[in-house]
Amino acid sequence: MKQEVFFKDLGLRHFKEVWDLQEILLKQSVEAKRNLANATTEQERDLYNDQIVNHLLFVEHYPVYTLGKNGKPEHILISDEDREKKGVEYFHINRGGDITFHGPGQLVGYPILNLDKFKPDLGWYLRCLEEVVILTLEDYGIDGDRSLGETGVWIDVGIPGKERKICAMGIRCSRWITMHGFALNVNTNLQYFENIIPCGIAHKQVTSIQKELDTSVPMYDVKERLKRNFEIVFNAYLV
Repeated sequence: MKQEVFFKDLGLRHFKEVWDLQEILLKQSVEAKRNLANATTEQERDLYNDQIVNHLLFVEHYPVYTLGKNGKPEHILISDEDREKKGVEYFHINRGGDITFHGPGQLVGYPILNLDKFKPDLGWYLRCLEEVVILTLEDYGIDGDRSLGETGVWIDVGIPGKERKICAMGIRCSRWITMHGFALNVNTNLQYFENIIPCGIAHKQVTSIQKELDTSVPMYDVKERLKRNFEIVFNAYLV
């Protein structure tokens, strides 16, 4: 059965604002799940089931570096002083993964999903997120791929020295409710990545759809393709 997912495009926002929103949505569903487990009547079960809601948020962030919970601070190659001069924020956050950059021209997707309604398997979930991006890149004639042991979507994985990452991923999951997600470089200013070791992986490049095609692409078009592919891969419908 197709799952209903509430979609919202947040536009351009500061990272902390959207992190806080994700936390609120996740906590609402987690609390409803706890209550559901203790429900004693059909009426209570229906009430709490209705409070467990799937969401998909799209956003572009103002420039920010985020470090995953087990990431290494030494992968940040810029001083706090220089970072602040460049107007780039920094947060050490509660997702998996290492250091990455978010900024204008990058499409960030935050699914807050109840995996009990899809498949309670984080490996499956991450592979599905990758597949959504791979199918979207295929729409633009770009051959995206997975790299063994490295979450996200890459290009030219099998060519040493030419591997380049186009989409980073990092998630958090509580009681099978997800948050955080993926960051696809569309028309991103890739110079920001020069101040970090992206995802803690040295000696590999970062790229974007714009760089691969040698032309900028309309963000609205990428969003529509991602939404469609999300519905296909997750057997969902966005409302």
